[in-house]
Amino acid sequence: MIEPRDEAAIASQLGREPRGIHEVGHRCPCGNPDVVTTEPRLPNGTPFPTTFYLTCPRAASRIGTLEGSGLMKEMQDRLATDPELAQHYAAAHERYLEARDAIGREAGLDVPEIAGISAGGMPDRVKCLHVLAGQSLAQGRGVNPLGDEVLDALGEWWSSGPCVEPADD
Repeated sequence: MIEPRDEAAIASQLGREPRGIHEVGHRCPCGNPDVVTTEPRLPNGTPFPTTFYLTCPRAASRIGTLEGSGLMKEMQDRLATDPELAQHYAAAHERYLEARDAIGREAGLDVPEIAGISAGGMPDRVKCLHVLAGQSLAQGRGVNPLGDEVLDALGEWWSSGPCVEPADD
């Protein structure tokens, strides 16, 4: 169950009403949600593979800058030459799928259209740093090595205070 204040914060962060939220996946040090876990099928029936959805606009903006810097290509190149990194990244993919399957079971949702598909390019590619960071925040450091690297590169995105101030209900 998501609290109304959290739902208001997420709507303010996204600039729209959130869809398919299962729960707050992680809280920013400022107290607001910064990652939500989403159900694998949106209320309108659309399959939705992005289980760990980064909502904080400050973190998202900084990650966009990292993506523009060529970091994804560097990570992709390392995956091809570092078997240990590739193995840990493939394990992160499996953990992602396990979490989504558990959420789907809890919500009574079967979504065969996205079976075996995680997000962010896993297990073989790097195509969305937002998803990788979201997984590291929601599932904890040590699960996704590249997500952890993104978090390290982000710095303290929360240090200037909350990105939004939802109204009290």
